[in-house]
Amino acid sequence: MSRPTPASDGPYAPPVPARELTVTSADGSRLHVEVHGPDGAPAVVLVHGWTCSTAFWAPVVRDLAEQHRVIVYDQRGHGRSPVPGPGGYSVTALADDLEAVLAATLAAGERAVLAGHSMGGMTLMAAADRPFLAERAAAVLLCNTGSSRLLAEAVVIPLRAGRVRAAVQRALLASSLPLGPATAISRRILKYGTMGPRAGREQVRACARIVHACPRKVRAGWAVNVLAVLDVDVQIARLTMPTAVVTGSADRLTPSVLSHRIVAALPDCAGLTSLPGLGHMTPIEAPDKVGGVIRELVRGHLTGTAPAEDKMIKEESA
Repeated sequence: MSRPTPASDGPYAPPVPARELTVTSADGSRLHVEVHGPDGAPAVVLVHGWTCSTAFWAPVVRDLAEQHRVIVYDQRGHGRSPVPGPGGYSVTALADDLEAVLAATLAAGERAVLAGHSMGGMTLMAAADRPFLAERAAAVLLCNTGSSRLLAEAVVIPLRAGRVRAAVQRALLASSLPLGPATAISRRILKYGTMGPRAGREQVRACARIVHACPRKVRAGWAVNVLAVLDVDVQIARLTMPTAVVTGSADRLTPSVLSHRIVAALPDCAGLTSLPGLGHMTPIEAPDKVGGVIRELVRGHLTGTAPAEDKMIKEESA
């Protein structure tokens, strides 16, 4: 089991949850779940991405929890959720886990705004054809994610687009080599691959602590079985609820072209927010911006307290 080593204080330290529980998924996998904020407040569910954990959402949880009931969980094999068996890495498993968490944390008939970052966004797309998603999701946010062609479009390796770059990136993605302790060099590499050039030292340190805590076999298992072969394009049209998209202009892992493809295929796009100069880790790089989009979705589609706005592509200053 992975034990995250997040910051112990400051804005990137995970807040103490109001409640913790263990949820059992369809195949028996156990998931660590946390609930933050007051009972009865509008519900928000945050789904983290590859190699991350509930700690990744810490600054967004802090931003939202005063006025929202915020639910976060560790994807299988991440954080405090045990490593799955050999057959436990799949988009089906991701959707099953989400369904189990919503069933355990939302009251009968209760709806929530669901936000997924990276593999968390892929989780929401994978679940798009499940009846529970239409029943439970008042609105969705897809943050720094893609639905297919991840290796072809990623620009982590500075080579010309084509088979060679895709092959090198696949080898890097699927590597099960241990990352070891976070050092100045490893943090610099992590920043280059996953964050924008203006990411601060503490932001990079927070991400490094989280990513380095992910077990190497889990990292490789999700990379080989899901990320390298992902194709949930057909699922986008099944996201019939209002769905917003956030992207960073300097995202090397899931470049903005992937977000634009999702936006073009959405039946009910609630807007694309492009954050200039930010990388793949926007919930840590700009938690106020990501939290702001979630608040808009809550007001506009869950509590009904916001006036209707034109759907548009927005470029915000980071």
